[in-house]
Amino acid sequence: MILVTGATGPLGATTIDFLLKKGTPANTIAALVRDEAKAGDLKGKGVTILIGDYDNYASLVAAFKGIDKLFFVSGSDVMQRGQQHENVVKAAKEAGVGHVVYTSFIRKNETETSPIYIVAKTHLATEAALKESGLTYTILRNNIYADLLPMFIGPNVLETGVFLPAGDTPVAFTLRSDMAEAAANILSSTGHENKDYAISNTEAVTFHDIARIISEASGKAVGYVSPEPAAFVEILKQAGVPAEMLGVTAGFAEAFKQGEFSSTETDLETLLGHKPISVKAFLSGVYGGK
Repeated sequence: MILVTGATGPLGATTIDFLLKKGTPANTIAALVRDEAKAGDLKGKGVTILIGDYDNYASLVAAFKGIDKLFFVSGSDVMQRGQQHENVVKAAKEAGVGHVVYTSFIRKNETETSPIYIVAKTHLATEAALKESGLTYTILRNNIYADLLPMFIGPNVLETGVFLPAGDTPVAFTLRSDMAEAAANILSSTGHENKDYAISNTEAVTFHDIARIISEASGKAVGYVSPEPAAFVEILKQAGVPAEMLGVTAGFAEAFKQGEFSSTETDLETLLGHKPISVKAFLSGVYGGK
């Protein structure tokens, strides 16, 4: 039995869809959800629904019993997920899970000087916990989602241009759907035991490239300005952007500038059996005809 956590979220749900599309029988797939009411679509596909919460250790142990492969999607609550991830690893060990596939992140700097260390530290701790647990594991070091680009550049990019303190460093943005397909391929095959995979695009783009792609797709002239971080934070603060969102956006922009997500050394193409979707293809689909 394959159990997918975060199954009502975009990555988990898409991974289940790829498993089904590639011929994994629905009765051999389970979905871990906190709220069964949100799992109607999954239930309709014949997937087994299991109730569990990363904050509730006992629920995890119960859900993990009899699971051969666990797709462990990292928690979205950055402040709480250290304990949550510890619960998942310990529960998987206690329940006798055969193989854990974990969604970690690609990085260059693993120290506290990283501009996104608040995000990084739980991934680093979880990777260490998995390797120390004795569980069979596969670690997917995922690059930054290309799907998040519209959030980073804002809803009014066609009017305002791209305004982000990310410098001129290329970023290997990667589509969530490609990550999900790679995960499904790993979950439905063998030979991935105790391996770390770099899940990244085969090409990297700068924000100058991104502005040019959006211009070509939309037919509107879109420029790119990389302001000083302090000026960026002040302007967004005046625009009413919440402080928490400001900090995260500025932190990731600095990480882009420092090359945290630049690497195109990747296992993704091999795992997929085809080239990953390009940023140009993705942005052309989002902004084409606007």
